[in-house]
Amino acid sequence: MSDRPSLEICQQAHQRALAISARIQLPLRSRVWKGQSGEFAGAGTGSSLDFQDHRLYAPGDDPRHINWQAYARTGSYSMKLYREEVRPVVDLILDVSASMFFEESKATRSTELFYLCAESARRQGASLHLHLIHGDQSQEIPYEALAQHHWMDRIPVAREDALFPSAWERMPLQGQAIRIFISDLLFPGSPEPLLRGLGARQSQGIVLSPYLQEEAEPTWQGHYEMIDAENESRHPHRIDPSTLTHYRNAYLQHFSLWKEQAVRHQVILSRVPAESDLMVALHAEAIHAGALETH
Repeated sequence: MSDRPSLEICQQAHQRALAISARIQLPLRSRVWKGQSGEFAGAGTGSSLDFQDHRLYAPGDDPRHINWQAYARTGSYSMKLYREEVRPVVDLILDVSASMFFEESKATRSTELFYLCAESARRQGASLHLHLIHGDQSQEIPYEALAQHHWMDRIPVAREDALFPSAWERMPLQGQAIRIFISDLLFPGSPEPLLRGLGARQSQGIVLSPYLQEEAEPTWQGHYEMIDAENESRHPHRIDPSTLTHYRNAYLQHFSLWKEQAVRHQVILSRVPAESDLMVALHAEAIHAGALETH
């Protein structure tokens, strides 16, 4: 398998994502927003048609919002307050490490999630910012590159020893946003810096982590030639029961740490299986966890 998804995978994934985005969406309506004018409930007051409250008039207030009926009854000026309507902001970040695309079903699931989140954000009128991250390098791309399936050509080249997505700290992320990170999380290092960054500047972090059942519960036994997905180097290994047990324990500990740290940093982390139908896979954990929602 290539270190990037094929054009055919992207085209088919996009079509499935468009169809499913009519039923599954990002949880944009479940939080209070601040930012550009739009259609979502804001943290302040504004000029929409949705009445929120009233208060006494103060010099400098907009006279258009004076409650004249109340003035006729009481002789005192009071102001009508309306719900502020703002446009939510979404930073969508795809980990383009080779391990995300090394196997076809995982490449398909990773790509489906990328398209689904992007199309859901656009369908809901959000301000969408798309990022590709690869080790110590990142690249912001326009939506047109996604829609026309040219984004694969913009995957940045990282140093071979840059396994952790260290480019995170230099990415031009927005404040007061929903930040969605799509990654298999199969890299060494503490998850804390990345999770802390997801929630920085009053943002809500969401992690969608595609995975293969073979990664989580391998049944290897005997002699294998292991391939490092990041640099395609090959390493012969003999897998015996004790080696397999050690791998499974390390795998469980790795994701237990991610989930523990995600709770600590108030980031929603959901793992998404690659082998099942996309709708089935999302209902397995992502929707129950609040990473996505039905509508």
